Amino acid sequence: MAGEKHFSHFDASGNAWMVDVGSKSETFRVAIAAGTVIMHPETFRMVQDGSAAKGDAIGVARIAGIMAAKKVDSLVPLCHPLMISSIVIDFKFMEDGRSIGIEAKVGCKGQTGVEMEALTAVSVAALTLYDMCKSVDKSMVISDIRLLQKSGGKSGTFVREQ
Repeated sequence: MAGEKHFSHFDASGNAWMVDVGSKSETFRVAIAAGTVIMHPETFRMVQDGSAAKGDAIGVARIAGIMAAKKVDSLVPLCHPLMISSIVIDFKFMEDGRSIGIEAKVGCKGQTGVEMEALTAVSVAALTLYDMCKSVDKSMVISDIRLLQKSGGKSGTFVREQ
């Protein structure tokens, strides 16, 4: 049916395939993703003041997220390798005294979007925070990993409603 929505990574027979982006125009694309790590207040304070046993948990998580965004095509089977032009990862210590917000913004000029790169950056940054802090708090929760917005490409702009 015309206009019917479908999953792009399956052909008409239902076989998985990598979408052919060869004929798509290069445009500047940006995606922003976010997530949260929730922990005990004592763990939160240790991360905030940099006294975690393994060192600067935020700094290590930032580098891990950047590295992960650059490797998405090796991690997610049908993603294209991209020439990423920018990756910015920010952390916010929330007022509840137990949650750390993570936000990743990824940009590139290319033929396909960078949503997966932004989502992967947040995911791996969160996992790294967990790894850095698990010796004192195994009950941490990684939550709400989501795409906040994306721009560029044929599908246009997406902004998540609050």
